[in-house]
Amino acid sequence: MGIHYQDRDIVVYKTSCGPYDNNSYLLVCRKTGQSAIVDAPEAPEAVIKQARETTVKTILITHNHMDHLAGFDTVFGAYNVPVYIGSADGEPLDGRGVTEWPSDDEIDLVGELKIRAIHTPGHTPGSTCYVVSTEQGEHTLLLSGDTLFPGGPGRTGSPELFRQEVQSITSRLLTLPNHTIVLPGHGEDTTIAKSKDEYGVFAAKTHDEDLHGNVAWLED
Repeated sequence: MGIHYQDRDIVVYKTSCGPYDNNSYLLVCRKTGQSAIVDAPEAPEAVIKQARETTVKTILITHNHMDHLAGFDTVFGAYNVPVYIGSADGEPLDGRGVTEWPSDDEIDLVGELKIRAIHTPGHTPGSTCYVVSTEQGEHTLLLSGDTLFPGGPGRTGSPELFRQEVQSITSRLLTLPNHTIVLPGHGEDTTIAKSKDEYGVFAAKTHDEDLHGNVAWLED
């Protein structure tokens, strides 16, 4: 598990886990050594090993699809800490840990890192993104799960859910500062600035009313 991003306040470790190349992240406050684990996919051993060098305070789950939860029991077995997941997505974790239901825009602290939950339904009913910033607000990261990727939104199961997800993205995520780095649940990073530009191309076109599934901003 290598360092993926760092500045004077935070170190972010990233590893790709399991057959679906899920990203799992470890967010570490430089000053205090406190940390948060984001998502628990299959084969999370590298995450658990790296986290031993920190004081794990919480596990953040972006949504309840099993590729993001296949390693949950292993992670929670190593770190019995509060688990945050959107309440509408919590059923798979019933009886499987200390679970917290983050209120929309709730702010929690991991060391000196401020972590804010943003409810972004569409991909799943309880999909939740997490915004991480410092006390000074100079650096902002977005853990977007499967809601927002480079080039488009996460997969949706119906036109209604697609429209809901687009509303979540445009009203809740694209309003973040342009410099915000987006760390998705699969694949590579992007930024809010780039996502705004890509969505602008999509929004300027006319689309079929039944558009959903895997949508690409620049192609559909």
